[in-house]
Amino acid sequence: MSDVQKYLLMISSDKGRAYTIAQDTARGLESKQSTLIEVVQSLADFINDEDATVRSRVIDYLSQVIGQLSPTFLSRQQIQVLCQFLCDRIEDGGAVGGLRKLQTLGRFNNDMATMTFRAILEHFQDLQIRPQAQRLPILELLNDLMFKHRASLKEMGNESLVGITDLVSGEKDPRNLMIIFSILKVVMVEWDVSGHAEMMFDSIFCYFPITFRPPPDDPYGITAQDLKIRLRDCIAASGYFAPFAFPQLLDKLDATSPNVKKDVLQTIAACASNYGITTISNYSITLWDSLKFEILNAQEEDLAEEALTSLQAIAIRLGRGLESTDPKTPLARYLRPVTKECNEQLQEPQHKQAKPAGQILSALGTASPIAFYIIVRAVIPPLLTLYQDADSIAEQRALLEVLVQIFDSAIAVYGIPSTSAPTIKVENPLEPFKDRLVELSSQALMSTTADEVSFRVVALKALLRLCLLRRYLQDNEIGMVIQYFDEIVLLEDPNGKDDLKREAISALVELSRIKPNLIMDVTFPAFMAKLPEAIPSDNRDYIITLEGLAQLSVEKFVSDTLIRRLLNRLDVVLQNGGSPAYPQAILSTLQYILSQQDLAQDSNLSSYHEKIVVGLISRVVLAATGRRPTTALNVESSMEIVGRLATMIVRALDEHKQKSVGLQVYSLFSDDSSFTSAPFREGLSRPHRSTMILSTALMAGIKSSIPLQFVDGENNKLPRLLAELVRLALVENVPPIRQAILRQIGLLTNKFLPSKETKDVINNLKNLEPGLSETEVLAENAVRVMFWEAKGLVLRLAHTDEVLGRLLKLLAHTEHGVASARGFGLLLAPDEILSRDNGANIRLLAIQKVFNICVPSIARDFRGADTLLKPNYLIALSGILKFTPTEVILSEIDTLLPLLLQSLDLQDSDVKAATIQNLKVVSQESPKAIEGHIGSLISRMLKAAGDPKANTANVRHNALRCLRVFPGKVNDSTLLPYKNGVTKCLLNVLDDPLRNVRKEAVECRAAWLSMDEPQSD
Repeated sequence: MSDVQKYLLMISSDKGRAYTIAQDTARGLESKQSTLIEVVQSLADFINDEDATVRSRVIDYLSQVIGQLSPTFLSRQQIQVLCQFLCDRIEDGGAVGGLRKLQTLGRFNNDMATMTFRAILEHFQDLQIRPQAQRLPILELLNDLMFKHRASLKEMGNESLVGITDLVSGEKDPRNLMIIFSILKVVMVEWDVSGHAEMMFDSIFCYFPITFRPPPDDPYGITAQDLKIRLRDCIAASGYFAPFAFPQLLDKLDATSPNVKKDVLQTIAACASNYGITTISNYSITLWDSLKFEILNAQEEDLAEEALTSLQAIAIRLGRGLESTDPKTPLARYLRPVTKECNEQLQEPQHKQAKPAGQILSALGTASPIAFYIIVRAVIPPLLTLYQDADSIAEQRALLEVLVQIFDSAIAVYGIPSTSAPTIKVENPLEPFKDRLVELSSQALMSTTADEVSFRVVALKALLRLCLLRRYLQDNEIGMVIQYFDEIVLLEDPNGKDDLKREAISALVELSRIKPNLIMDVTFPAFMAKLPEAIPSDNRDYIITLEGLAQLSVEKFVSDTLIRRLLNRLDVVLQNGGSPAYPQAILSTLQYILSQQDLAQDSNLSSYHEKIVVGLISRVVLAATGRRPTTALNVESSMEIVGRLATMIVRALDEHKQKSVGLQVYSLFSDDSSFTSAPFREGLSRPHRSTMILSTALMAGIKSSIPLQFVDGENNKLPRLLAELVRLALVENVPPIRQAILRQIGLLTNKFLPSKETKDVINNLKNLEPGLSETEVLAENAVRVMFWEAKGLVLRLAHTDEVLGRLLKLLAHTEHGVASARGFGLLLAPDEILSRDNGANIRLLAIQKVFNICVPSIARDFRGADTLLKPNYLIALSGILKFTPTEVILSEIDTLLPLLLQSLDLQDSDVKAATIQNLKVVSQESPKAIEGHIGSLISRMLKAAGDPKANTANVRHNALRCLRVFPGKVNDSTLLPYKNGVTKCLLNVLDDPLRNVRKEAVECRAAWLSMDEPQSD
């Protein structure tokens, strides 16, 4: 039995086996066990079979064989024979595939490409009435020929041009259209279409606008936007289309559909960018007359933006390569009616068309330096006259806003000092008006009454842009403007003018990037002079000053100086004594500045380590031991900020310096032997014990591989230190100190404890359980310790099942079950100390693991729990869910939903708020899951929203937001029975004492009222 016979037998039942047969045939040819003539002759009995299916499969067999041959195996003569053979039988199914494979071969020449193309035209004149399964391969073959053998088709001239156009006309399938538009674009760009422009244009414009909507789950992934882009490229492919394209596009601009108008505007912009300058010049005024109405009378902002883009595209095309400001150029002729119209609109600056007129000038001004020159020369003189003659500040503000838009164009054209200089031969046309522009902007900012905030904000923006414009203002002029901004930030009464202050600080930040020296010379002295040297009693203006300084620290040169000056000021302030609020503000400013730096690459890192980490911590330690006066740094809240600074800096140190820090975690850089480290000591004072806050910060910053200081004088292992920290935590009653010790416990168990020693933590947990029967303080502290030890282990997925099992049993404790329940919220909660930034071992699957172990157990035990203990399980569940991703929650929503509903009946506001947030997310992501409980949900949400005495503002607000989600997510048919009751109950909530709750109630009620009643038959 021949290979072809075997192929015919297998192709209908096992295509893989059939293709293997074709592959074996190809191997036989390459090994010379058979010849190509023999293979072709073996087809003779089937090639003329009356059954089209048989003929198709025989040709497909030959195509498969060709495809398996190496690219150089067939000679040119063999390819010629095969090409002729397949072209003669091109209507048989597999021939097109064979030709596609042949045309990829290097010996497939132009004559063969021409033969193939003519075969397509001859046999597929009726292409559009054939099924899609036949049309797509033909178009793919044509696309292949265009890609690899374009020159041969192009040599055919009108024959190929007309042939292709006729062949593809009338196609509707989006897959085919994507190919057709690509083919036609090539023809339109590379062929001479001058004699067939209208025919070719009609062949593609019949598809405009694209209204295609892909079916759901479309396997081909073709979108309407894909088709629009391909069609737009075709329409814009040749300037010969202009006489047909522009009139028809402008006609369609009158359409009522915003989508159609948007397509038209985008297509006009594409045409303007691609057609020749002469062509665009002929239509530029016509296009302006039509497009200006879309901007001056804009109904949709996005359509106005598209129209501006189109006008800008025309100006860019007409200005391409232009270096002359001659008024007779096409660009000048185009801009003449534009500037005339805009000047007329600006005569009434408060009219609604004045602002879009400014937008037009700005958009066209960015097109090119010549366009900007022409516009400024035509617009600025009358604009300044209008400003001078304006009768009101409102008119001046409107005109100044237009100037700001023009200044934006100037920056777009000429750049700012920090960017590379553009190659522009045209002088800045704003140069003659510089003094007048600076004067009027300065007067508007500094001489206008303080209550004209919006006007002054516009003036500030104008001055900022003049300062940013490359080579426009001198440094002394920019320095004067910076003084204005400084005065606004530092001297003006902030009441009612926060917007102006924010704009001034933002402007100073921008200027610091391009003129850091001026900021250093002008702004820093002014700001530092406003910082008091003594702690003010009730004046908190220093906060605004420090916020401004922090934001000005974006440049490295500026931040380095600022850090030095702030540290010096902090030293003076601490010496003078007083409230800790001011020193804490300085420390927080330093923290912000350093957080914006790449400290690991900072050349000043060693200095920061010495002055901030060692310097400030040593100061705290000396005061804690009574050998220096106590300062604001010795307040626990101040020490926490110092700790954050220390963590940040230590984290960036190299390993050698980190080792030094690790060995001084508890001695805290104290060289004096009289300082007693907190661990392994009894009866220390509160200031002394508070140094544990700093020890925690240092421990957080060093890597897990760094040896820690063991302070008992022996070579103890980490478990001994851990046991001592547990002892300290159990008896500590000062919350900040206790929290620091607990965090150390978490760091040790998670980050530093070797895996082989983690079992010791389980023993600790066992030993702590009897402590739950001690005094209330000891018992609560024991619970805290257990959960911090558990947190460290769980996050690294060490003994997770055993640890969580022990914690879950605590929920049944009659006295301390509530405290234990709250502990579950700690397990997964983010922590600034035990974090990935600090090298903590936080495994990706930790949250999933905790959820999978705890939730089923809580759900099971809840059902059998005593009534008084049930809230413990709900509180624990809430704590876990609060930090669990939505997709994880949804996987168990059927189990969780009954528990979540019962959580809403608890008195605990935090639990209620977290539960409502979870229910809102479930309603958004999986509304069908809640439909069976919708009645209970609605009643509980209304109860939570409507009782200000029993529920916090957060609970009421969250309940209303959850209620508002239901319409639009849950089926209307499910909600409609509750509609009247909900809207009626919400009337009472409209009188809530808090504004944000009332606002949410209004929006919630509107969402329910907007639901449509079902239509009657």
